[in-house]
Amino acid sequence: MDTRSEVREFLSTRRARLTPDRAGLPVFGGNRRVPGLRREEVSLLAGVSVDYYTRLERGDLSGVSDSVLDALARALQLDDAETAHLFDLARTANASPVARKPRKKAEAIRPSIQRLLDAMTGAPALVRNNYFDYLGANDLGRALYSPVWSEPAPNSARFAFLNPAAQDYYLDWDQVTRELVAAMRGEAGRNPFDRRFSDLVGELSTRSDRFRTLWAAHDVRFHRSGVKRLRHPIVGEIELVYEAFELPSDPGLQMSTYTAEPGTPSEDKLKMLASWVATEAPRTETAASTDA
Repeated sequence: MDTRSEVREFLSTRRARLTPDRAGLPVFGGNRRVPGLRREEVSLLAGVSVDYYTRLERGDLSGVSDSVLDALARALQLDDAETAHLFDLARTANASPVARKPRKKAEAIRPSIQRLLDAMTGAPALVRNNYFDYLGANDLGRALYSPVWSEPAPNSARFAFLNPAAQDYYLDWDQVTRELVAAMRGEAGRNPFDRRFSDLVGELSTRSDRFRTLWAAHDVRFHRSGVKRLRHPIVGEIELVYEAFELPSDPGLQMSTYTAEPGTPSEDKLKMLASWVATEAPRTETAASTDA
């Protein structure tokens, strides 16, 4: 990843979306040549000189202090995810050559994590890595995400952007893809020198116009909780609440769990899917083994 380019695009897109009115600044004259704030307006809000802010927006974060980054985040009204991304970019810009080596990523889950997944019989649960590969799940999780798990190497990003079935499976495909890319942007900021992740971004950029457009927006967000609406091949449309957790002992791994609101049709459908997992799924596997 070209850090200077990432910094330049991130700061300029954040500045472009913020109007003087939202920033609490007076507007003099009606003819503005930029869609958002001018550089001098950002520098005023951040309490730095125009020349210094111009240097930052050109991608040079060398030697920038945490206090300046905090002031910049406030001036541009960055949320928590965007602020973390800005600090990640600054950390990368000031990292030593040794620190620029990509961190080792987990390629499999530990047996104790799989036992934990299997113990969660009433809620779908899955574990993915920082490349958005699914490394493990409980039976209900595999059943819920069966269209993704049907691929040889289940990967949420490749499925969402490269598999035509994704637009039918995700009822809110536009939102899902937007949130997915925003989560990937955060990962790119944390690990900018990871060749495998860069290759994934390159592959998706080459093969998906949707991904390429969203990636260019430089939006960043945390993927921690929300609502997922799916059109499942067995139970039909279902709406679930998801919670995502980092696994502290396994850096880079994230567990996601799904539950339904009590007393809703989605709760009934989730129970129906669990019943199918307990009865039909084993018979299907047995039949497949017999045919083989």
